[in-house]
Amino acid sequence: MLDLSLGGKSSNCDGYTRRDVLRVGGLSALGLTLANFFRAQAVAQENAPAAQNRRNVNCILMWMQGGPSHIDTFDPKPDAPLEIRGEFNTIQTRQPGVRIVEHFPLLAQQFDKLSLIRGHDPQNGSHGVADHIMMTGHRFNPALPFPCFGSVVAKERGYRDGMFPFVQMGRAIDRRFNGGIGGFLGDQYNPFEVHDDPSSPNFRVRDLSIPDEADRRRLERRYTMLQEMDRYQREMEANATVQARDAFYERAHALITSPAAKRAFDLGQEPDRVRDQYGRNSLGQSCLLARRLIESGVHFVTVTDGGWDTHVQNFRSLKDRLLPRLDRAYAALLADLDTRGLLENTLVVWFGDFGRTPVVNPSAGRDHWSTAGVATMGGGGIRTGLTVGATNARAEVVVDTPVRPQDLAATIYHALGIPLNTWYRAQDGRPIELVPTGRPVRQLI
Repeated sequence: MLDLSLGGKSSNCDGYTRRDVLRVGGLSALGLTLANFFRAQAVAQENAPAAQNRRNVNCILMWMQGGPSHIDTFDPKPDAPLEIRGEFNTIQTRQPGVRIVEHFPLLAQQFDKLSLIRGHDPQNGSHGVADHIMMTGHRFNPALPFPCFGSVVAKERGYRDGMFPFVQMGRAIDRRFNGGIGGFLGDQYNPFEVHDDPSSPNFRVRDLSIPDEADRRRLERRYTMLQEMDRYQREMEANATVQARDAFYERAHALITSPAAKRAFDLGQEPDRVRDQYGRNSLGQSCLLARRLIESGVHFVTVTDGGWDTHVQNFRSLKDRLLPRLDRAYAALLADLDTRGLLENTLVVWFGDFGRTPVVNPSAGRDHWSTAGVATMGGGGIRTGLTVGATNARAEVVVDTPVRPQDLAATIYHALGIPLNTWYRAQDGRPIELVPTGRPVRQLI
């Protein structure tokens, strides 16, 4: 949500700061890199031409909060005992010899457009912490929140065509451990969040939907007041931060009143046939909106979907709700991007917190599992039609080509043309490397 607090400590005699008076935007001024690391940055220039070509690649991350079962989605074990293989049968995909669960008939036909990572090793089995680890490629550090993928992309690329660089669909991200935010880069790199359900007939995007002329006039008065206050502070303090903040306010105001932004978020412009193709539910319409946003100039969109923490009635939840809508939405997104010529320049990534226990529990559910999971990637120049890695016969551990969260992060950044040895400066001045231990999955690049 575009609700970034105002900077400054000035207050009136009642003790109210300017933050209490106006909540339009904010800015935390941070350096980009340290002079001491220019040499490290120079190394990255060796691969600059290829990386520059990839700078046109955008990303849609489909985040399944709660932890999807690897066994009951993309890594079934049909020959395992019943208490492990579960209730679902399998079907053949367009990848020769690769079978997935039977509730993905549409997605099975799109498997030539993605690669499957069965060697995913989450190395974590805790909610909240997972949101941070999986979206940053860094282990959780309570003293230093790391920026998520979308925030790094927002910092590296900025605004394009008058659109937000980073948008998040839905609320299904656990923020207790700084998941999905700008972290030490600053709040200005947080996502613009769309909280309302885009499948609702009354769907509207808060901050971009000004209901009537009275509200519009009120917004303009607030903006004018803000300009006057900052002009006075700038004259009194000659503060560079104030000048930078002014530019941020102007950008925020332009976006809030932008016809282009309103058009991008207007699902009513899509034919009923297309909306039906994605599914008339929150996940389906969020994926459709993600495609519209990428098409309109957004660099990174996170589509969130909750309810994957299936400790109880795992198979009923998956069969009746989670899998059918994922099947329709994910398949439609891949096909639609491909038809529009956008898939080559749009990386589509799917994963969640971690895997789930191989053995079904007494409540017909599966619990958290930290040593095996599954992820998928397609588009954006990634090699497709591949299966990377494998788990053992009981889906307990990775036995071939382990892919850690930091390796997923490195692969994403590589696809987006962001050098892995990029350095940033934390708020306390410490130099932080983007992905110090991750390596791109070589089979995919």
